[in-house]
Amino acid sequence: MSASSINSIERVNEVTTEKKEDYTITALDSQSSLESDLLAKNPFLDPKVEEYYRQVYSESKYESYSAFDPHFTWTPEEEKKLVRKLNYRVAAAACLMFVGLQVDRGNLAQAVTDNLLADLNMDTNDYNTGNTIFLVAFLLAEVPSQLISKALGPDIFIPIQICLWSVVAMSQAALSGRTSFFITRAIIGALEGGFIADLVLWLSYFFTSKELPVRLSWFWTTLSLVGVFTSLLAFGLLRMRGVAGWAGWRWLFLIEGIFTLAIGIGSFYMMVPSAVQTKNFLRPKGWFTEREEKIVVNRVLRDDPSKGTMHNRQGLTIKMLFKSLIDFDIWPIYAIGILAYIGQNTFGSYFGLINKQLGFSTFNTNLLAIPYQVIHIIFLLAITWFSERINERTLTCIIAPLYATPLIALIRWWPQAGKNVWGTWTLNTLYLGQPYIHAICVAWVSRNSNSVRTRSVSSAIYNMFVQLGNVAANFIYRKDDLPLYHRGNMQLFAITFALIPLLILVKVYYIYRNKHKRQLWDAMTPDEQEYYRNNTTDEGARRLDFFFAH
Repeated sequence: MSASSINSIERVNEVTTEKKEDYTITALDSQSSLESDLLAKNPFLDPKVEEYYRQVYSESKYESYSAFDPHFTWTPEEEKKLVRKLNYRVAAAACLMFVGLQVDRGNLAQAVTDNLLADLNMDTNDYNTGNTIFLVAFLLAEVPSQLISKALGPDIFIPIQICLWSVVAMSQAALSGRTSFFITRAIIGALEGGFIADLVLWLSYFFTSKELPVRLSWFWTTLSLVGVFTSLLAFGLLRMRGVAGWAGWRWLFLIEGIFTLAIGIGSFYMMVPSAVQTKNFLRPKGWFTEREEKIVVNRVLRDDPSKGTMHNRQGLTIKMLFKSLIDFDIWPIYAIGILAYIGQNTFGSYFGLINKQLGFSTFNTNLLAIPYQVIHIIFLLAITWFSERINERTLTCIIAPLYATPLIALIRWWPQAGKNVWGTWTLNTLYLGQPYIHAICVAWVSRNSNSVRTRSVSSAIYNMFVQLGNVAANFIYRKDDLPLYHRGNMQLFAITFALIPLLILVKVYYIYRNKHKRQLWDAMTPDEQEYYRNNTTDEGARRLDFFFAH
């Protein structure tokens, strides 16, 4: 055999060996990728992770621990069927309870179109003060409400809340002047404070972090639908002026308060403590089969293992509360909550009064509130769905101020403002219907909390910051700025525009924090990571093995 033939054969063998090595490496890489995907979907497949969380769940007396099974499997069809049941049993029930909140919180704006202020010898500054009292009471009640709810359980405390505030809401039919107006505003605010955070905590027991934003968007879709419904209802109820010698707004408060009370009583039946505690004398068969209970529990824990770190009747201590308050990594989202809704809340409170100043009748004013509610629903569902679809929050939220800033600029500097009635109404309607990012932010706070303890408090604190923004909103439009509110609209333009750089800064902050955490985590050996997992004093969002959504 010639030397050239021998060299050719050797070269073929070398190439064959190289290909075999490549195939082996590719196979190992594929196996490693598969294992990574499985661990991402089910972190408990790592025996060390399972051991750690079994101890945590046992020590916390997690109510669903009996259903925890790292190796339990189910089909996608089973999960889809179960999620449909959860949508009906949990999400739809939560939306109905949210109706009870919005009816009694939002009917004041309709009542003032029926001369409530004149009947009570008040002016728009008194109206602003009443709204401010409500918001301050609402704000101050957020954390105490969450503490009570965490100790009693949302399934007990939320129905009590609804029943109590509905009784006070009905009592507004007997308002006699400024003092009684201020007192009822304060009591309703205090009783409603914390309700949304309580309800979000309850929802988190049943839905994954990816599913929660869309369900929350249903909340605020419900808000708009209620706005449409109550606008139509107010159209009829306010016509009852003179019946039994009462003003129409008195009938409005009484009848809508009775409606809310019915929801509060029904919520005792609609709510359950957890997925494994759905049977009682009202529901002898419960909601789920044993297999469905395991699916609910394990899908939620695999998405977020921290959801089993406390049980659902465990109150928060002062130490736990303090740790949650100083969890600074959640504060960027709180900052968004202050600015994001000031424009909508300012316009929302004054939309009816502005329409009356434009010359529309009391009844047409309420009907003209319907179009912006429809726009609100479309934008809310679209932007929340889009955010989860592309797994992006900050840059999706920027859509809202980019939409709203040009509109408020037109409202402020348009020379026909107040003269062109329908043009002014159209601009106001489009601005008020701007994309609403509240559902994204509430779910974002929950996702970035990384513990039941922090999640319980952070949702309440986020709402407190939102209410601070609402308090500011009540002082944007003042009596001395009538009728076009040029100064107020200039302030709204600055606030709306300021949200754009704030969202960019939040994005940069979370990217930096994740990069810093990743560097520290990846620098550890597997043994060091295991030691950290079991012995670290870092909690919640500060843990190095947790990374922020942004």
